[in-house]
Amino acid sequence: MGIELAEIFHRHGSLYREKYDTCMPAKHRQVMRAIEQCRTAALGGQVYICPGCEEKQYQYHSCRNRHCPKCQHQRTQQWLEKQQEMRLPIPHFLLTFTLPAGLRTVARSHQQLIYHLLFRTSAAATQQLSRDPRFVGGQIGMIGVLHTWGRNLAYHPHVHYLVPAGGLAKDGQTWLTARKNFLVPVKALSKLVRAKFREALRKHTCFADVPASVWKQDWVVHCQPVGNGEGALKYLAPYIFRVAISNNRILELADGKVTFRYKDTDTRKTRCCTLSAEEFIRRFLQHVLPKGFVKVRYFGFFSPGKRQQLASLHQQLSNLLPLSGSDHQDQQTDDQVVEPSPKDPIQCPTCGQTMQLLQTLRPNRCAPP
Repeated sequence: MGIELAEIFHRHGSLYREKYDTCMPAKHRQVMRAIEQCRTAALGGQVYICPGCEEKQYQYHSCRNRHCPKCQHQRTQQWLEKQQEMRLPIPHFLLTFTLPAGLRTVARSHQQLIYHLLFRTSAAATQQLSRDPRFVGGQIGMIGVLHTWGRNLAYHPHVHYLVPAGGLAKDGQTWLTARKNFLVPVKALSKLVRAKFREALRKHTCFADVPASVWKQDWVVHCQPVGNGEGALKYLAPYIFRVAISNNRILELADGKVTFRYKDTDTRKTRCCTLSAEEFIRRFLQHVLPKGFVKVRYFGFFSPGKRQQLASLHQQLSNLLPLSGSDHQDQQTDDQVVEPSPKDPIQCPTCGQTMQLLQTLRPNRCAPP
């Protein structure tokens, strides 16, 4: 077995917690503890035995923390299936809003506020432009997903939206089709979201900590057609429950340094990054979300309160010819992790027979010899 995130926390977590004792958020401590205990005797579990060769297998419980690299795969699949049912049978766009670098220091210290405003203002700006008759001319639907990390664990907050290519007219029934390969003008959208974000943040004391240059520069907004949206959903789904790095990307832990691999965004080539254990832990923890923060949000006719309207719209558009493909490639990442379903029978590794439950282990029990 290779190096896991839990092992890095076990070896270097205590020194990290001691060094940053006075300024480390309680949430970060909770996440570290959960990952350290995941699938160990500390959380309890079950003992299985093979009726044929009497081979024993210990199965420990998962922590189920949303920042743990060993957990959440099953929930990702369930979310994807639900979104596929909601997806309209028409072309889609993938719209991305990136938080400017000058705002990221403030964002790290006020994550709940900044992430919420990024969602709220970007959705409002897009909906405002979409209602303009020069573009869509009606109400659009948006599925938004927050993503905070770059491939090398750098802090890079941005929001992706999957948006059907069209909207509903004021009567709430007439469907208005967007132009081919065009949703709204991104330059105008960039200026509008910047103005809305500034106005919203002005009401909070941390506004004074934002460099003035942030409000003068262009904010990065990107919009691309993604065919029927199926590939884009598969791309977004892992970000819902995946964490900043998976265990299979960690290559080495030696001499107080961690080496991991990542895929360069521009060249698509695999590269290696080596950080001190302290810096690695710091980078990982900056992507821990505030307690209870919802990183997937729905707007327009995708809003939870409009699911009946969405069902009618889906039926209305279902007579269109189904799209055969997607312009957005399924971007396979290094973080794909496949976990067995807990309902799957456990097979004996020695003789292949189905193993039987022998004993239930309570939490905090000592590990087996």
